[in-house]
Amino acid sequence: MQTGKIDVLALIGHSSSAVALQDLHPNKNRLRLVLGLEAKNPGIILPDADLDLTIKECISGTLSYNGQRCTALKMLFVHESIVDEFNARFTKAVDALKFGLPWEEGVFLTPLPEPSKPAYIQDLIKDAKAKGAKVLNKKGGQLSHNYSYPAVLYPVTSEMDVYHEEQFGPVVPVMSYKDINEPLDVMAASDYGQQVSLFGRDIRKIGPLVDVLANLVCRVNLNSACQRGPDVYPFTGRKNSAVSTLSVFDALRSFSIRTFVAAKDNSYNNEILDALMDTKDSNFVNTEYLL
Repeated sequence: MQTGKIDVLALIGHSSSAVALQDLHPNKNRLRLVLGLEAKNPGIILPDADLDLTIKECISGTLSYNGQRCTALKMLFVHESIVDEFNARFTKAVDALKFGLPWEEGVFLTPLPEPSKPAYIQDLIKDAKAKGAKVLNKKGGQLSHNYSYPAVLYPVTSEMDVYHEEQFGPVVPVMSYKDINEPLDVMAASDYGQQVSLFGRDIRKIGPLVDVLANLVCRVNLNSACQRGPDVYPFTGRKNSAVSTLSVFDALRSFSIRTFVAAKDNSYNNEILDALMDTKDSNFVNTEYLL
């Protein structure tokens, strides 16, 4: 990067890593960026959500790969009319998850790859508890040498570290809301804007919500967990969550510089262009679309 010979930086990682790499380049104006970065993807659960489906998707969204995905659900907003039922059923499902090694049958939760991560998760739990949250599930926060068992925290408030930080690990913050503008305001104020999961069935509510959410994130998942792929889908985000778009198609465009030959539409130029197309004296004119 310090040589200045790098034209494109494509990175899936953290914004701090992306900034550090960019800072090494002597000619930043010549460095094109394709970045997939951190996120704080929320799940918004409407009063009429199918809880069987919602809990299944929220388990997958929050805790598959131990929550160590930028596409993980990292905050759950549950309407106050169903929050007690959701919490009871969700925490039961979390405690039923099996911890072990990846090749063992039925294992869903596995050891964490970072030695410092269990202590970090514990710090988030302690901070939340000190500021009024409770660990709802019985196994929540149980600590071993290389794992902190998922903790469902409720009620989470804006004073807590887990509200602001991308936990990137097995801790699930839950907030209740009365008015739908509450989670929308949180998303609008956030530094992140990758995806959201929206759970519900009333299209009169879902339709307008999709219109709003499409301006806050770049992928709205209806009754589904946030996820990456398939690669034909664009993968991007707003604010600190991404720069440019990742996908097979978009990668080819990002690593290319668009160039064209232009000419005024008259018989003189048309004759030259037709001759170039017919003779193949120019590979460029021959292989590009002629407009």
